[in-house]
Amino acid sequence: MKSKPASRRPGIEVHFGDNLEVLRGWPSESVDLIYIDPPFNTGHRQLRTRFCKRGGEKVAERSYGYPDSFDDFSGFLQPRMVEAYRILKPYGSLFFHIDFREVHYCKVMLDTIFGRSSFINEIIWAYDYGARSKVKWSAKHDNILWYAKDPKHYTFNYDEMPRIPYMAPGLVGPEKAARGKTPTDVWWHTIVSPNGREKTGYATQKPRGVIDRIVRIHSKPGDLVMDFFAGSGTLGESAHSLGRNCVLVDSNRDAIAVMKRRFKGLEVAWIGCGGIAPEKGRGVEKKVK
Repeated sequence: MKSKPASRRPGIEVHFGDNLEVLRGWPSESVDLIYIDPPFNTGHRQLRTRFCKRGGEKVAERSYGYPDSFDDFSGFLQPRMVEAYRILKPYGSLFFHIDFREVHYCKVMLDTIFGRSSFINEIIWAYDYGARSKVKWSAKHDNILWYAKDPKHYTFNYDEMPRIPYMAPGLVGPEKAARGKTPTDVWWHTIVSPNGREKTGYATQKPRGVIDRIVRIHSKPGDLVMDFFAGSGTLGESAHSLGRNCVLVDSNRDAIAVMKRRFKGLEVAWIGCGGIAPEKGRGVEKKVK
């Protein structure tokens, strides 16, 4: 049975199930902004193992995650991107978050669906964390493709852009240095801190700083934003904080459990999520590949 939108849209609406079914049941031209962070087709399972202390010793409590390997990755994504195009409003935008392994193939697919002229930017999210390779340049960035349904008309709130420091403030003068500059298409931002308050423990959680920038600049208060690969629900938390309405979809029970804990105390419509209990406290997590 296809999921249908709730009759009364709350601040956050969460669907548990196949996102293609949810998308096919969603009204055309009804969503202002779509941000998605699909599986990256890394070839291994994205997994976190939770540890707890028992008798003074750290022991494994449970593992959770999802498979991240596809024989036909483009075939998996293509019908979902067709539906994403259909449900976007005429002035809506898609932000497609991927990495170096598949970005080239995904861009060709999205060019076919949206049209090459609808491609506006490739944003490089650069971070500096984790191990370094000794046999090649270490991969420390993700790719975010921005497509506007109408390349001549879309939401771009320039005044909402954060100012960042000049790398060489002495070359621009004190007034400009104090004001800072607007970001380019390369965004330097740390990953979610392994020990920070923002951490949910979900294996592929993205930082609020990156998502907030997209929501602030590419939507307006009261708009409807959607993430149909919702994971830990970062877009929902961002949307709620910034006064947007949000629809989240995920087929992973662990993702729903994490969101139930994360959204505790908020007005949320949980659709198809019965029987999934909120996840317990964070404890100590370790990424396992």
